[in-house]
Amino acid sequence: MTIPAETLRDFARRCYAALGLPDTDAALVADSLVQSDLWGHPSHGIMRLFWYAVRLESGAMSPVTRPELSGKGALLTMNGNDGVGQVVARAAMDAAITASKTHGIGAVAVRNSGHFGTAMYFTRMAAREGCIGYLATNASPAMAPWGGLDKRLGTNPWSWAAPAGRYAPVMLDIANTAVARGKLYAAKAKGDPIPEGWAMDADGNMTTDAALGIAGTILPMAGHKGYAVSFITDMLAGVLSGSAFGTDVTGPYVPEGRSGAGHFVIAIDIAASRPLAEFEADMERLIDEIKSARPAPGSAGISYPGEIEALNETRNLAEGIDLPEAVIGDLIDGADRIGVPHPF
Repeated sequence: MTIPAETLRDFARRCYAALGLPDTDAALVADSLVQSDLWGHPSHGIMRLFWYAVRLESGAMSPVTRPELSGKGALLTMNGNDGVGQVVARAAMDAAITASKTHGIGAVAVRNSGHFGTAMYFTRMAAREGCIGYLATNASPAMAPWGGLDKRLGTNPWSWAAPAGRYAPVMLDIANTAVARGKLYAAKAKGDPIPEGWAMDADGNMTTDAALGIAGTILPMAGHKGYAVSFITDMLAGVLSGSAFGTDVTGPYVPEGRSGAGHFVIAIDIAASRPLAEFEADMERLIDEIKSARPAPGSAGISYPGEIEALNETRNLAEGIDLPEAVIGDLIDGADRIGVPHPF
């Protein structure tokens, strides 16, 4: 079924409002999910609506988010107080951008937050304010340490974004695993196999079964390098902030247990280094040079980071968002349970 983006936004907003989120926060979380679908990343899209909802219902996540900011200067600390991850991430990025306008750079170490969906939803905020944005988070265990079999580290994704002049913003958002865990859940929802090299089962055997991969471990990207980067991300997001780390983080895939997720946010005010217009002109030149390379045989063309998402958004805004039958079923069941009319 194909649904207009605005219809999905309104539906998700009404669901979260019914679960006790203030109107602006309900709208934020709804928009973050639908935006991920618009970008072509359903693994972090509307399929997660009731993953967050059941955590609100169980009390694992507070519907009213009250982040507390402390510190002074360019390096700040924020306590999310077990609130909604998207609301905490927005507050942290706002604080980092504000600090960068005074100090040239602003950084916020965040503790006691939760899963916030798509990281580049928040780094894009910095790009819109003439900044380079960075956001990293730890996550519940999904990856075994290099040479091991047992889950000890999360996918621990990170994102960068920057303005790019006449082009849509440059945006990078990647997990340190071969694939984001949500893509296994998306494949499971469709009944599709996963590619070889994504995951191992619980006994360490390579698998193309999404369910076995979820029960097992997701492989790191680039072998030992992905494992090492995930470790460092947990240091920044979890240990530095004073939040949970390693196996103590609880993910959005389970209904109970405080998340303990930590984040690390940076905003760099480009104008503190050089005029923004000059930076954007050089970004245009860099993109032009990249795209001028000869395409490899069989290539669909050369894209810069964030370009495919921008193209997907334009198309999906016009055509609507295609939802698998299993996702629609989950949304209907969830809406019926909390008494919210649905558009399906």
